[in-house]
Amino acid sequence: MTGFSSADLRRELSRRNCERARELEHEQTYGEIPSVIYREEDGRHGNFLGASYRAICSHPEWQRRLKKHYSGGKWVPRAWERSRCELDCANSSDALLMNIFCYPKALFRPQLCALLGIEAGFEPEFGYKPRIPLANGRGDRTEIDMKISNILVEAKLTETGFQSASTDLLLRYRDFNDVFDFKVLPINLSTVSSYQLIRGILAAYANDCVFMLFCDERRVDLMDAWFSVVRAIYSYSFRSRLKILTWQEIARTLPSVPRRFLVEKYGI
Repeated sequence: MTGFSSADLRRELSRRNCERARELEHEQTYGEIPSVIYREEDGRHGNFLGASYRAICSHPEWQRRLKKHYSGGKWVPRAWERSRCELDCANSSDALLMNIFCYPKALFRPQLCALLGIEAGFEPEFGYKPRIPLANGRGDRTEIDMKISNILVEAKLTETGFQSASTDLLLRYRDFNDVFDFKVLPINLSTVSSYQLIRGILAAYANDCVFMLFCDERRVDLMDAWFSVVRAIYSYSFRSRLKILTWQEIARTLPSVPRRFLVEKYGI
């Protein structure tokens, strides 16, 4: 399959959502590739499956996630009139994640639980902040998109990558030299790419968790970035606690209603 860039996938989602949003409350951002920003209307929200949205609104912790700030507000017409949230955007990987994992009884499905390697019935926690020990005895907090059982999940959709950072930041972490071979990591001069992945993996190591990346199978660039980091890990036993899953693999474990929604809205 030919890989999509982040721009390619944004363009595809823009086309799909501009078409499906015609009869839904929404706005479109300025720009060459407009994003659709949905709005709640009469208890419904165009960015969510009805059953998932009702479940989110009935769960206080999940509902708080809906208030996550939308960083692209300056591209929205009449942006000063009201605040927009990240999960209103058709490109939001958090919204995609919650559409699936807040769908009633999704985490009781044997197919999905087997894919994740967990028992049925666990409740997801969104915006989880595990502690990563620093070499000076203190701790750093990083936000993980979702935690289920002992699994930490990083979810990606149209994001350009996993952020870059100075290599000096890596050396702050207590376990960095035990986990990673510095010479093998994707480093250019004094900058490391995929810093977000490295921190998530260190969080899993320190907290005895599994770490998973969810991404679209069309984003070959994200998969390549994942493997460029994983190959730098010393321990083969720890590598077995790291896993990449595609949204397409996850979709195949779901009931027909969310599967149809994922095809229509995301092309998954």
